[in-house]
Amino acid sequence: MQAATVCLPLREDLRLFESAPERDGSPVWVIQDPVSNRFYRIGWLEYECLLRWPDKPDRIAADISEKTPLAVDEELVIGFAGFLERNRLVRASAQGIQEFKKQANSPGWRHWKWWLHHYLFVRVPLLRPDRMLTRMLPWVEPLFTRTALILLLCMTGLGLALVMRQWDVFTHSVMDLISPAGIVGFLLALIISKTLHELGHALVATRLGLRVAHMGVAFVVMWPMLYTDTGESWRLRSHRQRLAISVAGISVEMALAGLATLAWALLDDGVLRQSMLYLATTAWILSLALNISPFMRFDGYFILSDLLSFPNLHERAGAMAKVWLRRHLLGLPDADPEVLSATARRGLVLFAFATWVYRLTVFLAIAWAVYTFFFKLLGIFLLMVEIVWFVVRPIWSEIIVWKKRWSEVKSPRRWSLYGIGLLALVLLAVPWAADVEAPGAAHPERQQFVYGPFPAQLLSLQAQGRVPRGALLASFKAPDLDAQRQRSEASVRALEQRLAGLMADATGVGQQQAIIRRLNEQRAEIHAVRAEEERLRVVAEFDGQWLDVDPDYHPGVWVDVRTLLGVLIDPDHWVVDAYVEQRDIDRIRPGAPAMFFIHGQPSGVEAEVLFMDSTRSQRLAHTMLDSRYGGTIATHHAGRSEGMPVDALYRVRLKLARPLPLQREALGSVQIEGERRSLLWNGIKWGLTVLIRESGF
Repeated sequence: MQAATVCLPLREDLRLFESAPERDGSPVWVIQDPVSNRFYRIGWLEYECLLRWPDKPDRIAADISEKTPLAVDEELVIGFAGFLERNRLVRASAQGIQEFKKQANSPGWRHWKWWLHHYLFVRVPLLRPDRMLTRMLPWVEPLFTRTALILLLCMTGLGLALVMRQWDVFTHSVMDLISPAGIVGFLLALIISKTLHELGHALVATRLGLRVAHMGVAFVVMWPMLYTDTGESWRLRSHRQRLAISVAGISVEMALAGLATLAWALLDDGVLRQSMLYLATTAWILSLALNISPFMRFDGYFILSDLLSFPNLHERAGAMAKVWLRRHLLGLPDADPEVLSATARRGLVLFAFATWVYRLTVFLAIAWAVYTFFFKLLGIFLLMVEIVWFVVRPIWSEIIVWKKRWSEVKSPRRWSLYGIGLLALVLLAVPWAADVEAPGAAHPERQQFVYGPFPAQLLSLQAQGRVPRGALLASFKAPDLDAQRQRSEASVRALEQRLAGLMADATGVGQQQAIIRRLNEQRAEIHAVRAEEERLRVVAEFDGQWLDVDPDYHPGVWVDVRTLLGVLIDPDHWVVDAYVEQRDIDRIRPGAPAMFFIHGQPSGVEAEVLFMDSTRSQRLAHTMLDSRYGGTIATHHAGRSEGMPVDALYRVRLKLARPLPLQREALGSVQIEGERRSLLWNGIKWGLTVLIRESGF
């Protein structure tokens, strides 16, 4: 814009509202664009410019400098004029009209470029809820009273207390959600809770006299999310009122979770109780894990901004952190983007770093989800778009700034940065030793579990203690076997007598072969019965300690094949079965030293790797490792009693250097000394592996 050019006049439909002052007390106004329903915060300088608009920038600057304490030059006014033009708050010029015509004639969403730019985030307004909210407000007004709050807190506390009394049932029911029917129920509960969440925002905004322009669905990487346009909250002068709107959604979900928890605890088993479980888990998990995070532009971010009375928190923190990096890494004498206290500056920088790390993790996860959701070719393309747009582009834009200003960096600092980069490269290339950690269960190397061989009567049971090899541990009596053996022996005697008579009779030669076959069958049956009778005596297979003998089992008691009568262990030799992730299994070698740590004990027991399985484990050898029974390994069952690990895990057998003092199986973790690896080489190999694996279509 040239100095002599008169600023374009403002649009007549714009609205100007006085808003809450800044933290330093300076006044703030808000410009509302009713067409797009967007709000723009301006300060004292911009307000004074609007009072003199339109005019030449030099005359506006001179008049403000003359009549106010502000020191204004022409460039500041020109910059504000550019802001108004970029956001289309002024009447369109001839060039602007041509741009509008060009945009109106563009194919829009019908063109692939539109989807490329908008598939990451697009809003679809569905309704204008003003009238509906106005009619609903009198009905929900009692919910805004202190009495309702106290009653809700009491009911939530009672529900949580009742659930704690049946915590095992509750957690087991939550695990049942991992099924097709459970996923469908969870999604329905998600729709209900999120609808009420958005109604909470809308009703509080309406109660404060604001207009809710529209409600609808926003698609974030094709994932639908309900939204409510509460942009008019910037009209409010009180940050507490804006905070009330921000908190309303989470408050509704927490109230729903509390009531659903109480209902689940009071209802009997059935469809209604399961529905309450869906509502409770959906509201608790998503409210606490997702919405409350201040690092994305969800409710937690707006709540924190309103609590601090610090609008545009992400942008201002990011600008402060960039200046901090340029100042401390490059030594550039950049001034802070705004004047704040030292504590506020440090807080903004730390918040920006945390936000960058959090967003990097989220965006990489979204990129991977996009890749796996679509077919391979499109998935790879969208993954690259996601990474380039959200990860590479912000980093590259800052690198470009550093490159342009590299000449301003002093020579000693340049060499220091070169040295740090070289050192980092060396550290990445040098092979480092790193332990492999994995969950494991320790048990005796040799164990003999004694059960009933089949339904039988217990004759004797060895007392608990040390026993030698060959000692009788348990004996049984099976009357059915005795009777079967006696019948077979009697049949053999009768057949032998009949066979002897036929041999003396010349006419009975034709029946001899049939009698011989029947005789052989009876003798084979006697042999089988005697083999079964041998199972009625269980002897020790090795010298060991006879444990876990139930005193309620005594001679005369009947037992079945599922009844554990005791276990014989070798107390001098112990091993550990650990389950190592697939990416770490090739770093382990037989003979590698290791340590086994029992849960809850600070000291460990030395161990040595014996062998590793060559294929992934299809089941866990010890149920105590299963997450359903207090372990750390997640499993899925798919109708089986034994769980299969969700992740690809490989069993590693280790030998303990000394026996465990309690002579009992123990749950713990192992630390195995892995082969030295270079982080750089590992990264290159991993990248090549992924490239080769994913290159096939």
